[in-house]
Formats: sequence, C-alpha cells, structure tokens
Amino acid sequence: MSMTTPHPGTATATAPETPATEPRPRVFYDGGCPVCRREIAHYRRLDRSGRIAWHDIDAHPETLDDHGIDRVEAMRRFHVIDSCGDVRSGAEAFTVVWAELPGWRRVAWLVRRLRLIAPLEWAYGLWAARRWRRLQRTRCSG
Repeated sequence: MSMTTPHPGTATATAPETPATEPRPRVFYDGGCPVCRREIAHYRRLDRSGRIAWHDIDAHPETLDDHGIDRVEAMRRFHVIDSCGDVRSGAEAFTVVWAELPGWRRVAWLVRRLRLIAPLEWAYGLWAARRWRRLQRTRCSG
C-alpha cells in the first residue's frame, strides 16, 4: 500500500488494509482543492475502521492507472470505485462514501430511498463545473 503525502490539515496515513475477502470502496479526490481537502479530511476522521481507501490524485495521479478513470475526468468530478468494483462519480459516488461512514449511513439510505440522486447530481454538476473553471484559471495563471 502506498502512503500519500497529505496536504496541510489532512490525515497522514491511509486507512489500514482490510482482508482481500472484503473489498472496500476506493475514493479518488483532488487533494489540490482546498474545499475537497477539507471535506475528505472530515470523512477520513469518521472512517476510523478503515472502510475506505483514500487516494489523492493531485499528489499521486498514477493511482488512477489501473482503474480506467481518465485523469482529467477524475479531476473534474468526484470518483469512487465501489466495493463491487464499479466506477461511480458525482452524487452517486458520494452515496457510496456516505454508506460506509457512521452518521452518514442514513443520509445515503434516504438519498437512495427518496430517489434524490438526480437532483443532487444536478446541483453537484453545477458546483463541479464552476470549481473546474476556477481551477483552470488559477493553475493557468500561476
């Protein structure tokens, strides 16, 4: 297992490995984004039992190589590989994470049960597009 170099304010080590018989979701996040870093740091603090593998694709883009996820697309939108090996993105990816975390499991259940993924995806799509435009401006002007 590779250790990631965290950005300030994030946990220093990835969660411990679980047995190979228990696949766990893999989260790919933009550790170069302050908002993303804060949100992932919050989720990581809740993941005390190591139910999720966390991958900072800003610091380690090679973690995407074996998963069929395009780096640019992964930077544009939040991506998770669920415990069955399926790639999820956007609002659906968040429900995969929430379903693994204490205090968030009910939120994931409600979102799925009430069929709220589509409206949440719409809102997330707007936010993600705005974040991507701002990211492009700041990285291109620096």
